[in-house]
Amino acid sequence: MTKTMIKAPFRADHVGSLLRPQSIHDARKKFAEGSITADQLRAVETEEIKRIVDKQIEVGLQAVTDGEFRRRFWHTDFMEHLNGVEGYVPDHGYKFNGIETEAYNVRVIGKVSFNHDHPHVKDFIEFNEIVGDRAVAKMTIPSPNQFFNAGIRNEEIYPNIEDFAQDVIQAYRDAIHAFYQAGCRYLQLDDVYIAGLCAPELPFANSELERKQLIDLALDVVNRVLEGKPEDLIVTTHLCRGNYQSAWAFEGPYDKIAPSFFAKEKVDGFFLEYDDERSGDFKPLEHVPNGGAQVVVGVFTSKNGELEDKEAIKARVQEAANYVPLEQICISPQCGFASTHHGNKLTEEQQWEKLKYIADVAKEIWG
Repeated sequence: MTKTMIKAPFRADHVGSLLRPQSIHDARKKFAEGSITADQLRAVETEEIKRIVDKQIEVGLQAVTDGEFRRRFWHTDFMEHLNGVEGYVPDHGYKFNGIETEAYNVRVIGKVSFNHDHPHVKDFIEFNEIVGDRAVAKMTIPSPNQFFNAGIRNEEIYPNIEDFAQDVIQAYRDAIHAFYQAGCRYLQLDDVYIAGLCAPELPFANSELERKQLIDLALDVVNRVLEGKPEDLIVTTHLCRGNYQSAWAFEGPYDKIAPSFFAKEKVDGFFLEYDDERSGDFKPLEHVPNGGAQVVVGVFTSKNGELEDKEAIKARVQEAANYVPLEQICISPQCGFASTHHGNKLTEEQQWEKLKYIADVAKEIWG
């Protein structure tokens, strides 16, 4: 049987999460209060997913997501359903620019492995059926590197970080196989950890030597996860500096990771933040191999609803093309519109206007 490759990422693409409608917020509240069942909550989510799939196709997107409508957070919902991991409420959330996030995190309580009854696999199967052959169903999950954030590894269970890495790698290999068997052909790894390694000051590294060791380990983890992946499965990495109610967590250009990650990570595409000065210039893109991964420049912001100047966007794309061929470039928002259930500070109408605008601008650039 001949495998058919999709040509993702697409010229106009998006990171994944979408603003949760009020109906989902209301249903979640009722479920927490015990006035509706889990099945009733799921029915509300399903109807809204059907609606936003139609809407994504209507605005001109070739890849669509479920908006992460069945999740509270972009990462913990996936991570806490692996074997050996639990979710919990810490004393504090993360410090973002001007705000502290809702307190919730995960920690390792046993040997880590893939849970073959992971709910996200079922979620994808139902989502893929909703999409049908009208578009490409894109699945987003946190990168395996998210497990290397401070406080997640249990050093009593895993005194050796390489043993921990090996179990995380195997869990993700099994996860990728499960999603592939479920019909997934476009998978995105969301990696705030790697973007964090660009930051001038690291909460989990004390020296440049340690930073280099962390970068090398992070690259090795993803590449070992992807060893032997199916040829017709597109995998991309999304690098994010934090996205919570339109606030961000840190800044720093890609210089520190570009010579390794951009040059050597075995993915089909990079989704990169480029919506403001926090990300630096495009020069690090020179490390992306010619003819290698697609570079999705996030020159549109998901943090507000204002539409960017079209000519300024085109100029920035041409600037990026000084370092990587134009045919290797795509465009998107720099992040999702609702990495957590709270959502960014814009309206749903503005969200759809921005996504349609991106699709229209892409047509003008590439035809």
